[in-house]
Amino acid sequence: MKKKRWNIVFENDDFIVVDKPADYLTIPDRYNNEKENLYHSLQSYRENIYINHRLDKDTSGLVLFTKSEEAHKRFSVLFEQRKIDKFYFAIVSGTPPLEMAQIDLALAPNKDRSQPVVVSEKGKKATTKYRIIKSWYHYSLLELKLITGRMHQIRVHLKSIHCPILCDPYYGNGLPLYLSDFKKKFRSSNKHAEKPLLERLALHAHKLSFINPMDNKAYEYESELPKDMRAAVKQFDKNLEEDQSFIEDTSSSQI
Repeated sequence: MKKKRWNIVFENDDFIVVDKPADYLTIPDRYNNEKENLYHSLQSYRENIYINHRLDKDTSGLVLFTKSEEAHKRFSVLFEQRKIDKFYFAIVSGTPPLEMAQIDLALAPNKDRSQPVVVSEKGKKATTKYRIIKSWYHYSLLELKLITGRMHQIRVHLKSIHCPILCDPYYGNGLPLYLSDFKKKFRSSNKHAEKPLLERLALHAHKLSFINPMDNKAYEYESELPKDMRAAVKQFDKNLEEDQSFIEDTSSSQI
């Protein structure tokens, strides 16, 4: 049996919450059923697993599966009725126009594979709430709450306010994030090529909360920022501090 790449956050007789890594399919690929995916991997450890929601391959974070037909049915109703709160962290390029806001833009499938989903008046209603957690000169860390759950909703909505998610191959520039992209005094090593801080979609499903329909009790689960996103945030903080120190030193020398 292969070593599992995911972690179980919580499990009982009704459901299981798993922390999925980035670059890992939630469910089988429609064209290649043999590709490694979380659903098949879980089936190797648990006899009965039912799919209730999913994350994009490049999105890390919390995924909920159910463990019986009855639980699957009841949780499916919760998801359809939007009674499961889903929160995400995203590192984006730029800064949103407001500290907190709601984006209401209908979304529709697009024939152009370079951007599978687009904003369209003829599309389905889609709503995303966001708040700024931190901002640096050209980047921001946001928390987002999904009100609806359309394909690529967060990614398209953030692009619509000119703040695409870092490393997004569909709705951003798709390029890795390097320290040299924002550190003014960066010096490359002669021995080694610079390694990227981030090279996957900077989106993480960090919190799920709901009332379990099987026992009517409240449940909430959280997942911290993964290592690669934490590294980017740390470097943004460090670079901002260095810039502020430089400005203060310069100002003092001019007095």
